[in-house]
Amino acid sequence: MSSSLLLHPLTSASTFNMINRTIQTRFKVSSCTSAPHHDHHPKRPQNLQLPNVHRRNLLIGLSGVASLASLPTAIADPITTPDITSNCRDLISGVNDPDNAIRTRKCCPPDIGKTVKDFVFPVEKTLRMRWPAHKGTNKQVQDYKRAIQAMRDLPDDHPHSFKSQAKIHCAYCNGGYTQVENSYPDNDIQIHNSWLFFPFHRWYLYFYERILGNLINEPEFALPFWKWDEPAGMPIPKMFLQDIHGILNPLYDVYRNCDHVLDRIVDLDYDGTDKDVSDQKQIACNLSTVYRDLIRNGGDTLSFFGGEYVAGDKPVASGAKSVGSVEAGCHTAVHAWVGAKYEPNKEDMGNFYSSGYDPLFYCHHANVDRMWKLWKDLNPSEHADPIDPDWLNASYVFYDENQDLVRVYNKDSVNLDKLKYNYIEEPEQVFPWRNARPVRRSKSAQVASVEDVQTVEQMSFPVNLDKTVKVRVMRPAVNRSSEAEKVKAKEILLINGIKFDCDKFVKFEVYVNEKLKDGVVATPCDPEYAGGFAQIPHKYGKKESILSAARFGLTEVLEDTNTEDEEYATVTLVPRAGCEDVTIGEMVIKLVP
Repeated sequence: MSSSLLLHPLTSASTFNMINRTIQTRFKVSSCTSAPHHDHHPKRPQNLQLPNVHRRNLLIGLSGVASLASLPTAIADPITTPDITSNCRDLISGVNDPDNAIRTRKCCPPDIGKTVKDFVFPVEKTLRMRWPAHKGTNKQVQDYKRAIQAMRDLPDDHPHSFKSQAKIHCAYCNGGYTQVENSYPDNDIQIHNSWLFFPFHRWYLYFYERILGNLINEPEFALPFWKWDEPAGMPIPKMFLQDIHGILNPLYDVYRNCDHVLDRIVDLDYDGTDKDVSDQKQIACNLSTVYRDLIRNGGDTLSFFGGEYVAGDKPVASGAKSVGSVEAGCHTAVHAWVGAKYEPNKEDMGNFYSSGYDPLFYCHHANVDRMWKLWKDLNPSEHADPIDPDWLNASYVFYDENQDLVRVYNKDSVNLDKLKYNYIEEPEQVFPWRNARPVRRSKSAQVASVEDVQTVEQMSFPVNLDKTVKVRVMRPAVNRSSEAEKVKAKEILLINGIKFDCDKFVKFEVYVNEKLKDGVVATPCDPEYAGGFAQIPHKYGKKESILSAARFGLTEVLEDTNTEDEEYATVTLVPRAGCEDVTIGEMVIKLVP
């Protein structure tokens, strides 16, 4: 590497990681004595095994390899979706119809003979304004119903058909595509549980919206969003319900939880069971959950977006990736809350392979996408999109509104002005969740005894979550109550190596420094609640274990529980659903700038 790189001793960790990956994946090493690999592929480079070295030493050792100017393109290794028609593995999943017949759902999109080309933003001045589903005008609602009906009326093998659009989510979430374009044909592409979550779904809705508008010849057509972050918008929007007069509603889906319709307030921290609380209490808890996902647990880019996911990573075995705060929080809770109660796989919304068959899915994800915008607007100087080339240059392939196959990139998804859509917000809107920080606990509150609670060092990991786990975790040695120190860095609880069965709905809750409540545990409405980890099923008919990780902001939790001067934080993990086989690999508290 040229001496220009040596002038940058503070080269970022992400750049260092990219250099390391480049050596491992881009430099081919052959040996006549090497045994053939069982899954050899002609495009697969052989791995060069290197000892662990300090980043700076590696940079010095690479002198002469490449110039700094060429570094980003030479060493970036972003996930690259292949041709989605010729490189798709069709998955077959069975679901029960109301008449007990079995229908088959395959995940691959139709092939109409198109080749993939890079997407170019169309030249247009129209700005599509997405609208809150509970406040839609008659024209907005009727146009939306007409568009969905027109999509349903298309032949199934048309790339714009209702079925073809639903297949997109199935294929990208359930191993339909592999990293063949990155020379890893045995590694699935998975757009959940990592930093791909937000940009993939943004592009998905972008084309879905434009296709619907074209079908009814409405250039200003915009999607509704399910505004579950506002009390009035928390029930399922009425336009998605079955018509009481027996008129067929194209927005209705029979695979929904029948207990959660007709003005029932959504539970944004749903754990698979309905809580016996008043609507007022549920609304308050929901607002606290949105606050937690966007502010407390979404305080930095990595915590909000999720961990890095690059070519060569296996989705089922890369425990370094962490799930983002909104994805593991509000997003997953709504999926599970809507999904059918009695279906074996929680179709439609309660399982990723079938989610796209419920029109409510797109309305829900429009609000998830809006969370990305609101998060950036909260703190423009600090809430920033990732800048790692591996994120910027990650790409997906979709059919556009003209039935062309186009490749789109994360870097082009960040600017809504370029995408030509936005969200209708009420004038001088005061978002109620911004003031929904849990009420601070009294200093006189008695903290639960920790005399018999082991420290992380005393426990044997991995730990099984088939029952409640309580452990004391050492906090970083700083002036813990200093406001100046808090400005410099926040405390983050990292739970790494979360291994779970991807065929189940999984949910556990995380509490910190609980107080005694006469045997009654704290709830997600209380200041002790740090957040939850939740996953809905990723595959049907293929049992697999997945490794993930989660991050929880502790600074406010410690303030709100009046325990910020304590040397240890007592962390309680409470299993709620599907945790019989869940294990935890590590718990640690770190300071994050």
